[in-house]
Amino acid sequence: MNELLNRYFKIEAAGSNVRREILAGVTTFVTMCYLLAVVPGMLSNTGIAFGDAFVSTVWITVIATLIMGLWANFPVAVAPGLGISAFFSFIVCGPMGFTWQAGFAAVLISGIIFSLLTFTRIRQLIINSVPMSMKSAIPAGIGFFIAFIGMKNCGLIVGDKTSFVTLGNLWDPKVFLTVICVIIIGALIARGTKGAMIIGMAIITVVGFVFGATPLPDLAAEFAKPIKLFPTATAFQLDFGGLMKHSVVVVLFTLCFIDLFDNLGTLIGVCSKAGYVSADGKIRGIDRALMSDSIGTLCSGLLGCTTATTYLESVSGVAAGGRTGLTAVTVAVLFALSLFLAPILSIVPVYATSAALMIVGAMMMGTLRAINWDDFTDALPAFLTVISMPLTFNIATGLGIGFISYIAVKVLTRRWKDINPTMCVLAVLFGISFALR
Repeated sequence: MNELLNRYFKIEAAGSNVRREILAGVTTFVTMCYLLAVVPGMLSNTGIAFGDAFVSTVWITVIATLIMGLWANFPVAVAPGLGISAFFSFIVCGPMGFTWQAGFAAVLISGIIFSLLTFTRIRQLIINSVPMSMKSAIPAGIGFFIAFIGMKNCGLIVGDKTSFVTLGNLWDPKVFLTVICVIIIGALIARGTKGAMIIGMAIITVVGFVFGATPLPDLAAEFAKPIKLFPTATAFQLDFGGLMKHSVVVVLFTLCFIDLFDNLGTLIGVCSKAGYVSADGKIRGIDRALMSDSIGTLCSGLLGCTTATTYLESVSGVAAGGRTGLTAVTVAVLFALSLFLAPILSIVPVYATSAALMIVGAMMMGTLRAINWDDFTDALPAFLTVISMPLTFNIATGLGIGFISYIAVKVLTRRWKDINPTMCVLAVLFGISFALR
């Protein structure tokens, strides 16, 4: 068996071995399995039952990660993205007025667009055209956005007529427990504890039950419920008629750009750690990796979940020695087994999931160190990208502001060599999008 795995995944050629690849997959799973509570928790705000959202999240993660491992041979896990799930749950199915059925129709169409862009290599052209300063700013901006949502959900920050936002009531049990959970997880991560995220969430969940912050669940009743093995409630529930009643272009544009650049930043970070990125920023084998992501998004729309994207937590598996697709396949198998954990994960309270969002946001700040802050023509667009995403509560808006400011400041300082035609086209498209609002 080891010899077969070695030949298929080219494990020895990558400088690894089967045991190391499997342990790396376990490490990745442990560090990212919190999403099984966070993503369904966000989707439940759209009217989907938590259990149904949980099953669809598992299936998309398993399918997309298997494709990434078996076809692209990347040690990367793919699952419904946190940022895109937040946008879908709190914006698309919130103020924009979409039903989740119409929203999933938009996800499917965006997956078709991703596939076409990848087949025609336009997606690769876009990725290679974005300057490294912007590539570094994008994941950090998404991180701020995710953390902002976590703070908002638990009540750590609240609306204020004078200052727009202000500090919430720290003595509210949910707020207090969120803060404690962030500290616990942060300390565990700093100590190098494997599974710090899920351990911290488990501890604070139990503490909340003990002190009455949330009612103690009837676990016997939960486990007595039949286990759902397929997302029958959400699969193929697409409402294209309802989709056409809304601002379809804006939603599709945003979904495409969020996934494109969220995936871009994460792939660069993970693949750089694995030694897949060349000095000029190009990723070896990027075509199959991007197509795997596109197929995952197609499945997301069909099965009823948000856009699949590469997970930053894959870095933990790479750091543990994972170098091939066997790491990803191990992750997929473990997520498939998690279908039987739905009764436990459904009881995770908002103060635990909010803390997880804040921690993930902090984890995404590391890319900022790659920006040349001494060159203001790079620093200013990067800063505007990062700060605009959470403050406008819109990732695509942050991207647009960053791209437009990048072109503008480079033109005004006559830094012609830093400008490429693709970036100019993207800036113009964003400008048109803003003008049509």
